[in-house]
Amino acid sequence: MPSSFPVHGAHPHNDAVTFRVWAPAADAVALELKDGPSLALSETEGGLFARTTDAAAPGTRYRFRLDDDGPFPDPASRHQPEGVHGPSEVVDPTAYDWGDAGWAGVAREDLVVYELHVGTFTEAGTFDAIREQLTYLRDLGITAIELMPVHGFPGARNWGYDPAAWFAPARTYGRPGALRRLVDAAHQTGLAVILDVIYNHLGPDGAYLNAFGPVLTDTHETPWGAAVNLDDEGAEGVRRFFVDNALHWLREYHIDGLRLDATHALHDESEPHFLAALSAAVDNHIDGPERFLIAEDSRNQPPLVQPRDADGHGLDAVWSNDLHHQLRVFTAGDTQGYYRDFQSTTTDDIATTLRDGWFFRGGHSEHVGGPRGTDPAPVDRTQCVVFIQNHDQVGNRPAGNRLTDDVSPATYRALSVLVCVVQEIPLLFMGQEWAASTPFQFFTDHNDEIGPRVTEGRTEEFADVSGFAGDVPDPQAKATFERSVLDWDEPRRPPHDGVLALYHDLLALRPQLGDEMRVDARSDTTLLLERPPVHIIVNLKGAAQVDMPSALTAILHTEQSGYTVAPQPPVVSADAVSFSRAGAVVLGAA
Repeated sequence: MPSSFPVHGAHPHNDAVTFRVWAPAADAVALELKDGPSLALSETEGGLFARTTDAAAPGTRYRFRLDDDGPFPDPASRHQPEGVHGPSEVVDPTAYDWGDAGWAGVAREDLVVYELHVGTFTEAGTFDAIREQLTYLRDLGITAIELMPVHGFPGARNWGYDPAAWFAPARTYGRPGALRRLVDAAHQTGLAVILDVIYNHLGPDGAYLNAFGPVLTDTHETPWGAAVNLDDEGAEGVRRFFVDNALHWLREYHIDGLRLDATHALHDESEPHFLAALSAAVDNHIDGPERFLIAEDSRNQPPLVQPRDADGHGLDAVWSNDLHHQLRVFTAGDTQGYYRDFQSTTTDDIATTLRDGWFFRGGHSEHVGGPRGTDPAPVDRTQCVVFIQNHDQVGNRPAGNRLTDDVSPATYRALSVLVCVVQEIPLLFMGQEWAASTPFQFFTDHNDEIGPRVTEGRTEEFADVSGFAGDVPDPQAKATFERSVLDWDEPRRPPHDGVLALYHDLLALRPQLGDEMRVDARSDTTLLLERPPVHIIVNLKGAAQVDMPSALTAILHTEQSGYTVAPQPPVVSADAVSFSRAGAVVLGAA
């Protein structure tokens, strides 16, 4: 691994630009400047070719030719002004005048993460439009925004999980400077910025990286086909490319953390594992506030977040799916796919997951077809990210329906309390805080060859889903994307304004919660969470009565008139709380 970063791409300095590209299979690499000369690059080391020229400057558009193939855009392009198939543009990352010198970051235990999709978070669907909502998010109690993938993708709209241009923010969201303005403004508002990145597969269109070297390998298989080559011949260059990409976002854009998509699909039998090499590179090459590496991984494996000197990968946190799946089954009755493993969920099981971080620790998984998980004892609760909704758990449902479509408003409020008061890192999905009625559906904008296959595949995926007899929204239809855009008028009117008030009060309470958490199931529908000096009783369904600790009084409950238009308040006596339906009560000293 080179000792200095960044390695790849076009780098302006003084009155010249240095171009570097990894192309190990090429005998000759040429730089083709728009309205300029074609210049040969020289091979340096590790399959890298380089050339410094004063014929280019910021704003110059260019491509590479490999032997007689191409021309191709730069796989490490900082901007694709004409889309992922067009020429790349030289961008000077030092031209932006940052105003976040005083930014100290957010401690991991203080993270409250808000996941959003740039294109559907606002009507405008741009980085600049998000800036207008930063104060709203801070005042809500959010401490970090998590952007779904923003790197360049084919077409005008996409979830972002069809990666094509890894170093270039999608042009539909704004130029690179617009993303820098967003991060800068977030820091000055008091918010960290986490970016979702994809290193486990290539998009089906425009991912020209595969033309430059052995990026894929048949040694391993993934849900997307051949795996990214992390341990086969030529893997060193592939690993270097993706490590360089991670450092690019953290350094050039001041990003505070990366959410690493589907790390279970990063197959690597070499030493050190790619994830360990990535975390080491971040430690060695990134200065300033603490940066976070967060895995999306369903395997329940402690080594992900254990230190490298203890044979771990050195990541900071991991998405913990078990709690979400338990709560969906318990309250909404989901039965298919991975929900099959949670059909017998009890409140004791939920309490176990909250105490330990995850539930499956080696037991048989019907969905996996074998054992899943290991003992979570080495994992701190603040290394687990939990949620009742996220982009996958909404958007990968046939119609993109939210949790509020499948449970009662009272149950939704109870679940909202639970996710906001736990010791784990809570993640909210955009609009969750006001019970948004807009769906989040799967959308793409592929070409006439790929698009119909995506539409057909989506229909086939849900053909056998029980209880779903409707038409699957066509991912390629613009209307599918438009339906997924948040309606920012909703939080100003009932019943959405009441849910928003509840979330505001819960997140304002969160800093007052103790550093320790005890959780017990009090009945087959109720849980008691103790985070002294606060105690929380959550009833997930039906009527229930729960004994409560003495000398406590209700601080808030989910049936307050400010939270719902038709309250059914629980009865709080000196030693018990009685619920007529699902709900929660937060208790404090009298």
